[in-house]
Amino acid sequence: MAKAPDFEVQDIGDYLVTPPVMPDSMAHSQPFVAKKEHQEALGFPGELIDNWQEVAVAKLGELTKKYRGLQVYLDSCVKCGACTDKCHYFLGTGDPKNMPVARQDLLRKVYRRYYTLPGKYFPKLVGAEDLTEEVLDDWYKYYHQCSQCRRCSVYCPYGIDTAEVSMAAREIMDTVGKGQKYCNEIIGKVHTLGNNLGLPEKALAHTLEGLEEDVLEDDGVAVKFPLDVKGADVLLVTPSADFFAEPHIDGLIGYAKVFHQAGLSWTVSSHASEAANFGLFIGSYENMQKVALRIREAALELGVKRIVFGECGHAWRVGYSFLNTLAGPFDFLDSNYPVPQHIIEVTHDLLKQGRIKLDPEANDDKRVTFHDSCNVARASRMGSKAGGQFVLPREVIKAACNNFFDMRSDTIEEATFCCGGGGGLLTDDLIELRTKGALPRMQALKEVSDQHQITHMAAICAICKSQFSKVLPYYGFEMDQIISVHQLVGDALVMNTEH
Repeated sequence: MAKAPDFEVQDIGDYLVTPPVMPDSMAHSQPFVAKKEHQEALGFPGELIDNWQEVAVAKLGELTKKYRGLQVYLDSCVKCGACTDKCHYFLGTGDPKNMPVARQDLLRKVYRRYYTLPGKYFPKLVGAEDLTEEVLDDWYKYYHQCSQCRRCSVYCPYGIDTAEVSMAAREIMDTVGKGQKYCNEIIGKVHTLGNNLGLPEKALAHTLEGLEEDVLEDDGVAVKFPLDVKGADVLLVTPSADFFAEPHIDGLIGYAKVFHQAGLSWTVSSHASEAANFGLFIGSYENMQKVALRIREAALELGVKRIVFGECGHAWRVGYSFLNTLAGPFDFLDSNYPVPQHIIEVTHDLLKQGRIKLDPEANDDKRVTFHDSCNVARASRMGSKAGGQFVLPREVIKAACNNFFDMRSDTIEEATFCCGGGGGLLTDDLIELRTKGALPRMQALKEVSDQHQITHMAAICAICKSQFSKVLPYYGFEMDQIISVHQLVGDALVMNTEH
């Protein structure tokens, strides 16, 4: 069980309710500030610079010119309120600054003050304010109370993307020397060692060797976990949590079993052993590109034909939406396959081709529901048809188990609730925020559990799995109720020892 909380957690009711407004109820919540070495490794000042207001205002102007969408988002809000109750953090905390419109306005009021005529001459009439230390403090607190899940944008009649506003605010803060320790330290590890954990090549090799021994002992099949194999068909780029954490590691075992049974040659790269790209969370496309280029370098060095991403939500968003732009062209890969592919797509295709077979009775001890991860659901696609990111995972799950039940329709697919730990917030500095932000998903899980006696919730995101493992006990569930989709696949896969 999780440690007893020192904050109050709402009881899960029969249905989700909009909480009473509680001003400043989360004003105390903020992550640790990045140390000098974490900032400088990413090309940012090591501490808050003397002329930070001037630099921050100039950076804001630069970003609105560089990213046309950002200026549109800052200009177009009409305060209609459609987004008010759509944010899981507002629903879990009641803090009005966690209403998406109010969070956007923390940046919008500064933009209006310096970059619109009414704001320059009649600031009080248009809600424009100077950039002060108090405003900067609010930025740091509340732009780290946004997981960039984009649920609010689904319901916004103008399509305003709060995630883009949050990313811009974080980039501005990094530029003046006030960055977040968790994200920036992780990005620095990827730049130097190729993964979020700072796991060196020898440790990675020993980990993979240990997995080979475990699978052989458990299943009697010699499944390989290759590292740096030149000429392999598939380069697997997966979240580094898959190498050591539960339930992630069972997903990695599932991938390996699928490759083994299908006779696909594959490898992990020690140079690019990380699918996650935290550059997205801080809005730094320069750092996003630097991380993405490692994947290109690994693919060229190893001479692979395909790049396959493991179960990680924002990694898939970056891979699907940005990889070709950041690190392309990938004209040296096999043109018969998209760049990149998701492991769900690979497994789904193999099932359709009859190259692998699943025995769903192997999972008859489980009654399963599925959590649509935000960055998969609202920022990507799978397969050749629109909505494939919703259909393919469910079809794979249904092939792997007999007892599958969806949560309520307004809490899944494009309307899915965030796990509460995305967007670079998966740090114990923010455990209160993470726990309260998980409330909407926990309510939907309780509802489907009461109706169908759910034992497990499957997910295809490393952050979601880590987050739920931490917060499920706060709401009366067991931490091991969260599982990888490819754990279900691996357990149900009919193995042929001849491979």
